[in-house]
Amino acid sequence: MNRKEFFRTSLLGAAAVAAAPSLLASCAPTSKKADTGARLNVSLQRGKCQGESYAEQMDYCESLGVTGFEPGGWDLVHEFDQISKAIEGRKNLKISAICAGFEGFILADDPVQKEAFDTSMRRIVEAAGAIGSTGVIMVPAFSGQEPCKPNDQATYDYLCDQLHELGEFAVKNGTTVILEPLNRRECFYLRLVSAAAAICRDAKSDGVKCMGDFWHMQEETSDYAALMSAGAKYLQHIHIASRLHRCNPGEDGEADNYLDGFRALKEMGYDKYISLECGNIGDPAQAVPAAVELIRQQWDMA
Repeated sequence: MNRKEFFRTSLLGAAAVAAAPSLLASCAPTSKKADTGARLNVSLQRGKCQGESYAEQMDYCESLGVTGFEPGGWDLVHEFDQISKAIEGRKNLKISAICAGFEGFILADDPVQKEAFDTSMRRIVEAAGAIGSTGVIMVPAFSGQEPCKPNDQATYDYLCDQLHELGEFAVKNGTTVILEPLNRRECFYLRLVSAAAAICRDAKSDGVKCMGDFWHMQEETSDYAALMSAGAKYLQHIHIASRLHRCNPGEDGEADNYLDGFRALKEMGYDKYISLECGNIGDPAQAVPAAVELIRQQWDMA
């Protein structure tokens, strides 16, 4: 199409729009939000719970109306029977994701560290599947983990191949592995949700998923765009913390705004867990319930 034809068709299009205001009205956004199937499921990591035993900690979750409990991978493998017994029979509380707990790392250039990762990660994945967890959280490499494979195309291809095998193992066990992007102070390799989603795509396994963490998402230009880049296909878990000091949501005041991220989750129909991974500024007996309530309020507003 040359410029003359372009302008002619553009003018015809403008005239058609002007003659059909009802068409524009039909495309206008409505105030009523469609039900996408999104549901808020708040989860607490074990360290956020009051109580000494697993049963007491899960009782605490239920007292707050929390629907997920997130243990560490080491705990799950070594205290599986205790966790299973504590969660048994609870209708409104499930094990959400499993937070790491493996040895070594997947991009280790030392075969001993790589073998340690392969063995320990598969044990955690097996346990996660047996207890009904949504997946096991993993980071390909933290800053400072050495020796590490270089950040180049060959390593990317290697990681996708390794994750394909691990993801298929997870599928056989009824769960997933969940890639977590970190901020640049903690991780040189994987910092953006979109980059994690691309790895999920290229790993070519339904068992490879990713997550967003509102603390680490300081790397992103937009919470909404970051989470939408993964979408319902790949987004499997969310971590949340206050946005300045990584404490309980609400403890950093007005900075703790999650509305754009929550809007993305609601639009994509997200129905998995939003789990507190954070420290404390004030008394956790007050700050944790307040954080749960803040999450509920902002979810409703989004």
